[in-house]
Amino acid sequence: MSARTQTRPSSATRGGVEVRLPWWALALPALAFVVLLLLILNPADAHAASGDPAVGELIERIRQTVLRQGS
Repeated sequence: MSARTQTRPSSATRGGVEVRLPWWALALPALAFVVLLLLILNPADAHAASGDPAVGELIERIRQTVLRQGS
């Protein structure tokens, strides 16, 4: 004799997929992105950066554009 198993209603019958994330699951990646962006855009902290001057000029222009948009 086989036993009956209980099944959950499928997501198709409930109308979609339900995903619950804690607040820090979105906040931590966003914070990490902002910190890395600020590190890239702040040329004063780039002591060991000795690369192509075109890359530095590009980053400086991006920084100026971001600062101009924020003001």
